[in-house]
Order: sequence, then C-alpha cells, then structure tokens
Amino acid sequence: MRLAVPTILPVLAVLAWWVTSAGSASPYYPALSEILITFRNTWLFDGVRSDIFPSVGRMVAGFGLGVSGGIALGVVLGRIRVLGRALNPAVQFGRALPGATLVPISVIIFGIGDLGKILVIGFIAMFPVLLNTIDAVRSVDPQLEEVCRVFRLTRFQRLTSVLLPASAPQIFAGMRVSLQLSFIMMVVTEIFASINGIGHVTLEAKQMFDMPGMWAGMLLLGILGIASNGLVLLLQRRVLRWHTGQTESN
Repeated sequence: MRLAVPTILPVLAVLAWWVTSAGSASPYYPALSEILITFRNTWLFDGVRSDIFPSVGRMVAGFGLGVSGGIALGVVLGRIRVLGRALNPAVQFGRALPGATLVPISVIIFGIGDLGKILVIGFIAMFPVLLNTIDAVRSVDPQLEEVCRVFRLTRFQRLTSVLLPASAPQIFAGMRVSLQLSFIMMVVTEIFASINGIGHVTLEAKQMFDMPGMWAGMLLLGILGIASNGLVLLLQRRVLRWHTGQTESN
C-alpha cells in the first residue's frame, strides 16, 4: 500500500492523457499512442547511443563538478567567516546570473563541444550546494566543536568525522535542487549549440513541426528526471541512514 499510493496520481494522469488525446485532430496535441510509437522509434534504438548517452554524460559530469565544487568552496567560506564575507558579493552575483546567458559566452570560448556545456552546467549547479554547505557548516553544534578540541582531532578528522556528517542533510537538500538545475541547463545548452543530445533532437522535431517527436522528447526528459531524482534519494537514504532513523524516532 505504501508503494502504491505515490503511483495513483501518475497512473490517473496517463489515463487522462490517453483518453483526452485519443482521436485528437489537433496537430499540437497528438494521440498518446502515436507519441509512444515515436518514442520507441526515436529513443529505444539508435537514439540511446547517439543522443541519450551524450546528454546524460554531460549532465552527470556537470552535476558532479558543481556538487564537488560547491561542497569544497562552501566548507572554506563557512569556516573562514572573513573570507566568506569578502566573497559574498561575488557569490550572490554568480547566483543571480541566468544560466541561459552563459551559453553564448561558453560557445565563444570553448566552441560547441562538451567542455563548455559541462562547465556551464557545473557552474549553475554549484550554487544551491554552495549556499547550503555554508549555512550548514556555520550551524554545526558548538558542543561538537568542543568535543573535537577535547579529543585533539586534526583538521582532516574534524572535516570527515564531524563537519561533513553534521552538514550532510542540508548538503543533500542542495544537491536535489542542483540536480533539477543540471537537467534544465543540459537542455538549454543543447538547444543553443549542439549537434546531438535530447534537447537538440527535441528542438529539431519542433522546428520540423514533428509534434509527436517533440512530445516524445519531453516524455523522455520527464522519465530521466524521475529516475535521477530517485537515485539521489536512494543515495541520501543510504548515506543519511542515521539521520532518517533519528527523525523517525522523534
């Protein structure tokens, strides 16, 4: 029953989509059966290697770059408060930049290859993790800091045994936001300048007035988004098993 409840709304939505689109005469709202046929023909054969793998690879690389950079910089700025205050204007400026405006700049500097796309995705994905890490590091229980001093832990031991575990719940919350931004920027970078990828194929279908192909691309993005979010949640539950048990007991 616990597993069935979350599936009720998606199942009802698919059924409603199937019924309302059946026999549709609108070119902008093709039948779901036609979309599924296009989905199979486009994405389940050659599209996996030529477009899905490149898109997912760029997204994962950018997401990993953003998360690792956000955690590392967040720990430094959170622990060294003077440096955090000094760099706060730069952080807020970078956070406020719309990701789409960075794509033309990356094309000019790096061309239309993967490197520019990965760097843009990583830059945008970094800020939710960075800000959450700064806040989490500064909010660590002072008693834990005192225990570290009593046991004379080294800086590395404090970081790996106390600081990061105590900050992990907020870091994972930032990672889930970063994952969503990574997906958005994956599509945006491929729409602006790319020769392959899910965003590129979906835009091409729209420009050729291939509405089933466009809807199939959107459907694939939704499926990949759900799957990636599920993987991050699974990782979070494994890493934060102690925190989940503590929350449930309270």
